[in-house]
Amino acid sequence: MAAAYGNSRGGGLLWVSMCGGGDAEAREIEQLSREGSRYSLSTGILPSLGARSNRRVTLSSFIVSPSNRRYREWQNFLVVLVVYTAWVSPFELGFIDTPARPLSIIDNIVNGFFFIDIVLTFFVAYLDKSTYLLVDNRKKIAKKYLFSWFLFDVISTTPSELARKILPKPLQFYGAFNMLRLWRLRRVGSLFARLEKDKYFNYFWVRCAKLVCVTLFAVHCAGCFYYLLADHYPNPDKTWIGAAIENFHDKSIWLRYVTSIYWSITTLTTVGYGDLHAENIREMIFDIFYMLFNLGLTAYLIGNMTNLVVHGTSKTRQFRDTIQAASSFAQRNQLAPRLQDQMLSHLCLKFRTDSEGLQQQETLDSLPKAIRSSISHFLFYALVEKAYLFRGVSNDLLFQLVSEMKAEYFPPKEDVILQNEAPTDFYILVSGAVDLLVLKNGVEHVVGEAKNGELCGEIGVLCYRPQLFTVRTKRLCQLLRLNRTTFMNIIQANVGDGTIIMNNLLQHLKQSEDPIMEGVLVETENMLARGRLDLPLTLCFAALRGDDLLLHHLLKRGLDPNESDNNGRTALHIAAAQGNENCVLLLLDFGAEVNCRDSEGSPPLWEAILGMHKKVVKLLLDNGATIPTNDVGLFACTAAEQNDLGLLKEIVRRGGDATQSKSSGCTALHVAVCQGNIEMVRFLLDQGADVC
Repeated sequence: MAAAYGNSRGGGLLWVSMCGGGDAEAREIEQLSREGSRYSLSTGILPSLGARSNRRVTLSSFIVSPSNRRYREWQNFLVVLVVYTAWVSPFELGFIDTPARPLSIIDNIVNGFFFIDIVLTFFVAYLDKSTYLLVDNRKKIAKKYLFSWFLFDVISTTPSELARKILPKPLQFYGAFNMLRLWRLRRVGSLFARLEKDKYFNYFWVRCAKLVCVTLFAVHCAGCFYYLLADHYPNPDKTWIGAAIENFHDKSIWLRYVTSIYWSITTLTTVGYGDLHAENIREMIFDIFYMLFNLGLTAYLIGNMTNLVVHGTSKTRQFRDTIQAASSFAQRNQLAPRLQDQMLSHLCLKFRTDSEGLQQQETLDSLPKAIRSSISHFLFYALVEKAYLFRGVSNDLLFQLVSEMKAEYFPPKEDVILQNEAPTDFYILVSGAVDLLVLKNGVEHVVGEAKNGELCGEIGVLCYRPQLFTVRTKRLCQLLRLNRTTFMNIIQANVGDGTIIMNNLLQHLKQSEDPIMEGVLVETENMLARGRLDLPLTLCFAALRGDDLLLHHLLKRGLDPNESDNNGRTALHIAAAQGNENCVLLLLDFGAEVNCRDSEGSPPLWEAILGMHKKVVKLLLDNGATIPTNDVGLFACTAAEQNDLGLLKEIVRRGGDATQSKSSGCTALHVAVCQGNIEMVRFLLDQGADVC
């Protein structure tokens, strides 16, 4: 079976390459690898809607797909031969009376190639215009071709020598039958239609090339036809060329051809020097129709060129109209000069980004989500990862955030965020710099500056309070914008990362020496304690902060007291490690598992013993906490590695056997001996440790 889009890279005949005969599996693999890059509006077949649609099409044996790469190369080769035909057919009609070498030989060679194409067409699948499916039934292909273009193709391929023997005498002059070969020009039209949609070719230059080809062909045909009239006129001296060149039949054929083209081009361009003009009624009639044709051709050329030029300057004209409208609006409403400058600067920057191909958001919005996400990840992931707010969060969260961020450009001196406005977005600075301003007593004061990789507006978004500062660009800036609603939705699905983000924010506020930030920190902590923030806070976050009020609020909201973080640590582990008796008591009252283990197998009691928090240890023991017998050896070795004899004694005092070994067979005695801790060795020997 030959795949519809399959292409063989191996050598061999063109027929084998296009119609199959190689290994089917190899073709299948190659098809899958190449299909994505070759699938386009100009060469592929769009799949129908629905789950039953099938993008890949398998054709019958020895049937060629019209999208086959080698078949298209064959068609492009035939276009080159069509160009030769477009020149030689009118030339032979006008200037050659009998077959002459080498043109007659070349003509028959060209006809041979087109005859091969006629045979090949019987094996090329066609697209059914009603179902838009490839038809590969040989009988249907043959029937369609026979009742469409077959007769014209055969006639245009018949050798002129044979045609002269068949045709009646009035039509036997050399070149008349050859004009039927111009039927092949339809291939050139199809080529230009395809090139106009090809992303690898500039549309403007393709259109210009098409117009030039049309003009040259019209000039060539008119010159050849006009000379034909003079060549067959009974009185050679009463012809347009005979009046200018005596005995023109005796002159070089190329001189006559150049003279004819000269007349044709001067007439087409309406220059008309007057040195060549009609001398008889036949030529006058031809001139009349040729000049009428020139009117239509000139209108066609001027219309197309005008459209191309207008299309190229339409953006500039639209920009000027927009600037004019904005200026009129500002003057009519008496806007402040600074606002006028911001309006015009923004419009100028937008025009610049559009004219330089930086319409990034329009381009991204036209792509599927997966491609948009991959592009955003490639461009901005490294920058977002380094932002203080997202340190330590998961890669999944970063990927989701980057995918939702929008890149925007801002000109110098433009306000990005206004003080006290609603917190709808926050920004990450990609390039440039911005000033942070505060309005006091009607005067703006610069209180800070943000540079590459820093955030703006995140405090207002996270704490859901009016923006603290006016953010104004110092120079041309590129910023990543993230909507608050989108951000919160992502955080709701990643609760653990929300805790990390909140910790990062609080740490940032604590490290700030700005009095404004200190006030924000106090207010934020109060809001946390009352549970008034929209962030999905966890019990681990509250335990880590030692905030028993927030912990109690979260527990009353129904959060699971045994929820754990990415390391398997519960809020009870954290509270026990910090020695926070109130938090431990709260968690136990709400049913926290006292002997739960983290990913390393440590229970909360071990965390409390490790931190030497005696009150918490007693509280846990009173609530049924125990040191697992299987892990005593591990804990004893940990105490020995830390040279902490007191911790080792605490394990023994809580009923643990310090002489046990951990899973690797190592005991606390081995560790103590290796570290040279004589006092610990003596203690372990007193406990009955085995010296073997």
